[in-house]
Amino acid sequence: MTEIPDLLLEPMVRHALHEDLGGYGDVTTRAVIPAGLTYRAKLNAREAGVVSGLQIAAIAFRLVDATLEITARKRDGEACAPGDTLMEVAGPASAILSAERVALNFAGRLSGIATLTSEFVAETRGTNTRVTCTRKTTPGLRAAEKLAVLHGGGFNHRYGLSDAILIKDNHIAAAGGIRAALAAAKLHASHMLKVEIEVDTLDQLAEALDEGGADVVLLDNMSTPDLAEAVRMVGGRLVTEASGNMRRERVAEVCATGVDYVSSGALTHSARTLDLGLDF
Repeated sequence: MTEIPDLLLEPMVRHALHEDLGGYGDVTTRAVIPAGLTYRAKLNAREAGVVSGLQIAAIAFRLVDATLEITARKRDGEACAPGDTLMEVAGPASAILSAERVALNFAGRLSGIATLTSEFVAETRGTNTRVTCTRKTTPGLRAAEKLAVLHGGGFNHRYGLSDAILIKDNHIAAAGGIRAALAAAKLHASHMLKVEIEVDTLDQLAEALDEGGADVVLLDNMSTPDLAEAVRMVGGRLVTEASGNMRRERVAEVCATGVDYVSSGALTHSARTLDLGLDF
């Protein structure tokens, strides 16, 4: 099971709970639910998909009331069918109701990302190409959304700007060209810090190969025939990443070119929320 420590996820969950509970708490529950009332609730899937966000949902419930009894029926990364119970929560009804929306928002959103990622990954069958996400994530939710990509069978690109040197088109323009940008990157890179450069054309790729210094080349918005030619030109010297206009319907033909990675921002910025519900 792929997880990251709860303490890294807690701040975003606390923020979401503060946002939802406001300055005075859950007034509806306080007005309607008798003190001491206990219930058992089930977090159920209402459609098929790949589960993610259960770890975060559990954090939300426990932050509201640490006495709640939480039983996992599915694990993050597992497939679910309509009607499947993913988690059971037992204890004070008021606590369950107060945490419900935050728990569902995270679990539904992240399960949607995991599900879409799994659909992209399915298109790579029979090839060695891996599907990876980008930094096009919801502000403040990057760790959770990238975790959901892993649950869907994908891989993660950079978590942030400090992870690697990625020279994009605007860096190239500001630096004075591909050769100048790569020459400068060589002075700052180390054996622990990889260099990737973005190219839009085969001519730019040839220039990058001549200059050297890159570990990875990002082939941006290229046609499928150009991607195939780019892979031939690289000849295994660099890791190749195809990006831009990477719709799920196109993934299989891009994988057939032999690229090492297909990256898509859609995995995180365009995933549909999976329909989940909490039933008493």
